[in-house]
Amino acid sequence: MFSSILTVLQDVAHGHGHEHGDRKMELPDYKQWKIEGTPVKTVQKKLAAGGNVSFVGTLLQRLKWEFAAFVVAVGAEYYLESQNKDKKHH
Repeated sequence: MFSSILTVLQDVAHGHGHEHGDRKMELPDYKQWKIEGTPVKTVQKKLAAGGNVSFVGTLLQRLKWEFAAFVVAVGAEYYLESQNKDKKHH
């Protein structure tokens, strides 16, 4: 499916189309391509099974992990800084 489109685009990009003038490139009919049995269909099924995924929900879930990483980094910095202060006092 994609290899034939890629071949057409490469031929046109490399000048193998041998067309001159204002002729437009003819693209294959999109209706002839099927998504059954392809990774696209698998992704569609997984998305449908999971319900609606909102941008805000995805963002909040990602921020949750980023906030946790931030807290760990601040805690590590605080701990290492306290170790440095102990060494300076002795």
